[in-house]
Amino acid sequence: MPEAPSYFLSTPIYYVNAAPHLGTAYTTIMADVQARFRRLAGFDVKFLTGMDEHGQKVAEAADAHGLSPQAWCDSQVPHFKDLWEELEISYDDFIRTTEPRQTQAVQHLWEQMRESGYLYKGSYDGWYCVPDETFFTETQVAKAAEASGQVGAHLCPDCGRELTRVQEESWFFKLSAFQDRLLELYEQHPEFVQPSFRMNEVKSFVAGGLNDLSVSRNTFDWGIPVPFDPEHVTYVWFDALLNYMTAVGYGGTNAEDDAVLAHRWPAQVHLVGKDIIRFHCVIWPAMLMAIGAKLPEQVFAHGFLMVRNEETGKGEKMSKSRGNAIAPREVIEMLGVEGYRYYFMTDVVPGTDGAISFARMRQVYNADLANSWGNLISRSLNMSAKYFGGTSPVRPEHSSANPLAELAAGLYERYASKMANFAYGDAAAEVMELIHAANHYIEDSEPWTLAKDAARADELQAVIYNLLEAIRISAHLLSPFMPSTSLEALRRMSCEAEVGSKTLNELVLWGGFAGGMPVEKGEALFPRLDDEPRV
Repeated sequence: MPEAPSYFLSTPIYYVNAAPHLGTAYTTIMADVQARFRRLAGFDVKFLTGMDEHGQKVAEAADAHGLSPQAWCDSQVPHFKDLWEELEISYDDFIRTTEPRQTQAVQHLWEQMRESGYLYKGSYDGWYCVPDETFFTETQVAKAAEASGQVGAHLCPDCGRELTRVQEESWFFKLSAFQDRLLELYEQHPEFVQPSFRMNEVKSFVAGGLNDLSVSRNTFDWGIPVPFDPEHVTYVWFDALLNYMTAVGYGGTNAEDDAVLAHRWPAQVHLVGKDIIRFHCVIWPAMLMAIGAKLPEQVFAHGFLMVRNEETGKGEKMSKSRGNAIAPREVIEMLGVEGYRYYFMTDVVPGTDGAISFARMRQVYNADLANSWGNLISRSLNMSAKYFGGTSPVRPEHSSANPLAELAAGLYERYASKMANFAYGDAAAEVMELIHAANHYIEDSEPWTLAKDAARADELQAVIYNLLEAIRISAHLLSPFMPSTSLEALRRMSCEAEVGSKTLNELVLWGGFAGGMPVEKGEALFPRLDDEPRV
């Protein structure tokens, strides 16, 4: 049997100082849905996430809490791992930059960089944003100040916070040497940056000229030491970006590591927020070019989650000072984990900023999950149990044309093409079309009337079978979004053993349900939300 093709995707590694919020959860669920889909489609998936634990601001936070940097990092990681477990995140690897494998890989990178000739020692005198761990030139700072109407101020062009003046000896990476090669990359591989409109930002930044990058610090020691200059530690981004290759064997010392790297690299996609697109689409490919490594196939940058102002209809940035910040826990309490996953993956368009609200969450949940999907499952299983003695009808020997089978024809292809491009809302809509049609099919076929006429038993058998087959197919296709409820729907039809038995395209062929097995109505999978939303 041929080896399954590798599919390697990653989230960013998250800063240890910040508790997981809606944005980090959004990125992680987005990756999880793709990982689950790819596994079902027959790929050998590697789904990587983790924590970024080095840098000046981590050391400062640890000191403020009276802990060593390592103890501080250790205390924060469970916040993420616990939430990811609750949100059903199926990651294969959780990397921390304080692990020995990362130290080994980063020090190997330093040696390769030195051999490549793209490193030199100098001194840095410029502006640094500690919260964003980012260097800025005088020109960038001046332009940002002018744009904000605060001429002469020294504020971060990205986050607006006060910058720190840094004057210290540093190792530099010759980023400027890669300007033309990067522009050539963008021209020849427009798919490298997605969505496509994000490419313009990246191209414009690079075309404006690149400065060499300071990649070491010597004014603090919380970082990976430079192997040939131990008074210096690695600049946090030079460290953090490498995690993607560390996790698949880069810097390893044996044949097994080499084999993993050959199988897994390059990554198919890095999922990131739009605020870190330049690090991933400019610095990271330049680093890989410098050491002669292959580039990831794609960087997908999603937008920000905004809070919808119900008076203006516009999205506003979340902040504690505005009193509009929404925590993951609040959404879980309202929608449940499965509703949480479904809402953010189907109602927020990947790549663009999404305006969210409790009112909209309630609307989507009730319309799609409570009234449509959950209602279809409850009614159909109830009728099957009632009319067929607690079982499902067996597959009719002669199946007649029906609207559900017609909709199911080609459904996988329509769904899969959208899933592969992270168009999750469109993919789910394809499935919801079948679900809506099945609910209409109940009203049109009136199985309760058929059940009263023994002469129409074959018609009743066909109708209930068609409904259960539509549920079975829909459950498989919705499982990347809602794994637990999809599995429960299949269990109630005695079909849970199907999961993983075949690739998804085979599982969702119409007529795959044999029938004649126990069915269970059970409690409502998605109880309707009747309480008024808070926002």
